[in-house]
Amino acid sequence: MNQALTVKDYATDQEVRWCPGCGDYAILKTVQKLLPELGAPKENQVFVSGIGCSSRFPYYMNTYGFHTIHGRAPAVATGVKLANPELDVWVVTGDGDGFSIGGNHMLHVLRRNIDLQILLFNNEIYGLTKGQYSPTSAKGTRSPSSPAGSIDLPLVPCEVALAAGATFVARSIDTEAKHLGSCVRRSYEHKGAAFVEILQNCPIYNDGVFEQVKDRKIATDNRVELEHGKPLVFGAERNKGIRLDGQTLRLEVVELGGEGAEEAGLLVHDESNKILAQLLATMRGPEFPVAVGVLYRERKAGYVEDSCEQQLSIRSREQGDLKELLHSGNTWQVD
Repeated sequence: MNQALTVKDYATDQEVRWCPGCGDYAILKTVQKLLPELGAPKENQVFVSGIGCSSRFPYYMNTYGFHTIHGRAPAVATGVKLANPELDVWVVTGDGDGFSIGGNHMLHVLRRNIDLQILLFNNEIYGLTKGQYSPTSAKGTRSPSSPAGSIDLPLVPCEVALAAGATFVARSIDTEAKHLGSCVRRSYEHKGAAFVEILQNCPIYNDGVFEQVKDRKIATDNRVELEHGKPLVFGAERNKGIRLDGQTLRLEVVELGGEGAEEAGLLVHDESNKILAQLLATMRGPEFPVAVGVLYRERKAGYVEDSCEQQLSIRSREQGDLKELLHSGNTWQVD
């Protein structure tokens, strides 16, 4: 009988080198705690990263891993999964690595529904290269590359993932270990391209950017935790809800109880409803709470499955004659 694995089995002898207070520490510990609970062989785990603060991850996981080049982690991970579909392949990336130079690779790995767990650390800044604004930075962000404030409109990672065809999309928070662990576990259990955005604090270059959903004094009023089959209720007193305006087909926040709206009229979360997921993915403060949890999931065949089936089909065909093939078509015999 194999001895049960523990957190220590997934920790390496490498010094963890992130800035004090970085959210990456919390994410690392959550993943190290989760893996023993999955019951999968340690030798089946592979972590693939690109370039950035988050991409140090493979050094700190006592598993197989690749620290690849900027933005190309999805391509390398695809190759690993195709070569051995039995492996559990994880992609660890950041908002810059994953959606700037790596945006095209991210799009296609999701479109193809490659069976990977993609953990995207989103701190809305380039941390490793000293604080330039990233594709997810809010408009107006002042940085070394935008001293007068960024004029770019930020992209929303979960919205992009949904549009690209991801079959599992979730969002969580670095320091919410229980919630994050649940989202990552569900991404692991999903068959197909699983995308998890993790709101992660950068204490040096973008400190407190997600404080509204992390500070326990105000978080309940600024985030809604999604549960399949449950109405969208939030607030410190559970006195706020989200419903769909039937005339404008837009979401709206309403007060519950008294002369306010009734819970029965609120939207009920449905993880299989892609249109609802797209609406929830784009909610931002201060008008709306940030949606956290599993936004969307569906089951459909993916590239790896189809590729394996195609190979089996080809191999099962009747053996051909190589000599006949070489002499077919326009060939001549010279005496």
